[in-house]
Amino acid sequence: RLALLNSTVAGCRVCCKSSWAQLRDLCRRQRLQCRALGVTRRNLAHFEVEYLCDYKRVRDEEFYLVKWRGYPSSSNTWEPRRNLRCRGLLRQLHQDLARAPGGGAAVRPGPQGLPPRVSSYLVQKAEQRRALRHWELHLNSTRSHTGRIVVENEVDLHGPPRDFVYVNEYKVGAGVALSPVAAGCECRDCLSEASGGCCCPGASRNKFAYNEAGQVRIRAGLPIYECNSRCRCGAECPNRVVQKGIRYDLCIFRTADGRGWGVRTLQRIRKNSFVMEYVGEIITSEEAERRGQVYDRQGATYLFDLDYVEDVYTVDAAHYGNISHFVNHSCDPNLQVYNVFIENLDERLPRIALFATRPIRAGEELTFDYNMHVDPVDAESTRMDSNFGLAGGGLGGSPRSRGRIECKCGAAACRKYLF
Repeated sequence: RLALLNSTVAGCRVCCKSSWAQLRDLCRRQRLQCRALGVTRRNLAHFEVEYLCDYKRVRDEEFYLVKWRGYPSSSNTWEPRRNLRCRGLLRQLHQDLARAPGGGAAVRPGPQGLPPRVSSYLVQKAEQRRALRHWELHLNSTRSHTGRIVVENEVDLHGPPRDFVYVNEYKVGAGVALSPVAAGCECRDCLSEASGGCCCPGASRNKFAYNEAGQVRIRAGLPIYECNSRCRCGAECPNRVVQKGIRYDLCIFRTADGRGWGVRTLQRIRKNSFVMEYVGEIITSEEAERRGQVYDRQGATYLFDLDYVEDVYTVDAAHYGNISHFVNHSCDPNLQVYNVFIENLDERLPRIALFATRPIRAGEELTFDYNMHVDPVDAESTRMDSNFGLAGGGLGGSPRSRGRIECKCGAAACRKYLF
């Protein structure tokens, strides 16, 4: 929140673009009271603790080295436990201390503080947590969907990924053109009128994909045609599901088994419900070939071939993507890929939607099969074969030239190799 403030204190006028916290700190540093900011004589000496970075005992009394919010590390001070009103940060420090290299019950803080290696870890962990919190705020200010994003890493010191830009829809690359849809349906009630073949799916001689609850009811491999911006129906039409975006609260978290980042749901998800789209930059297959060679050398790639009818375009989510960028592979996944058409009906450029294959519990990790093959339903469905050369969580390779990649999914039916 930004404030334009004229202080009510005589002789003090502050006109600036600052946060309320910054203005309160300014008042306290100048020993000034301000009714508008809630800085009174009783709390004038109260400063906000950003994090705790060391711990010692002196004559059976606990002291903590405090990093004050808004002040450099050179202003850190040792404070007795009785002066601190930050129970959450105190609890967090002792949790971090238990996980620190060389930490745990064996560490006995002395009058000078913790061993340098341990105190250094506490500072790194606090700085990492701050960076992840800022990234979480950025993700939530960027997203256009209702589902909230949470970021957690209680495993290692990895911070936000570099060179990753969160996008809500496809970014169109060079040599790719999306043609807007030219017509829409005239239905008043798309679900009830779908049997007559007049709605968008029927116009393309396909089945209506959803039930009244918005759950997919067609088999994987068949395309989904949703109503578009030219349709007569409104925003509550049951044939508008994927276009409404992610509606579940999801968490990007660091896995403890060497698979890098992963995604888990914070809410229960019903079977056949839409969960998220796979979003990234649409590029030509020729460009994908070139990038794949570069990604091979880097040991990671996020290339998803759009080969519903022919292999002409690829989605690259390495630098531009949404939360699906962090979803891991599993040989026994709980998400299934569907090809979806809404505002663009070019069959070479489907949107890639992920639906739940079964009920998913809150707290469960979301996964899909990077090497899935859809069982044929009819001639139409055989077109879908997701060639997905993706390497989140430390898996290497590219969709066109790769060695055998060991699978780390841990499923009972694991194929042992990803590709």
